[in-house]
Amino acid sequence: MIVRIVKLTFQEDKVNDFITIFNESKDLIRNFEGVSHLELLRCSTDGTIFFTHSHWKSEEALENYRHSELFKTTWAKTKPLFSEKAEAWSNFKLF
Repeated sequence: MIVRIVKLTFQEDKVNDFITIFNESKDLIRNFEGVSHLELLRCSTDGTIFFTHSHWKSEEALENYRHSELFKTTWAKTKPLFSEKAEAWSNFKLF
């Protein structure tokens, strides 16, 4: 299993736009083949920083999503809202 954590930092006036985009796409992402978990976290000290935390059955499943039309359209809406470049980590779940 792959645990994916993505840090997203938004322009202050674009935070609500991002929340809307996430709410519109979260069920589609959760139902994408190979996804077993997706949640959105907000930084407790900086309201412009969010983290997506997702679980994937395999690296192949994650890559299939990253090359999908769903990802491309969602990312195209989200990326212009950033104030900093997104950071991402893929980790193997051990226990």
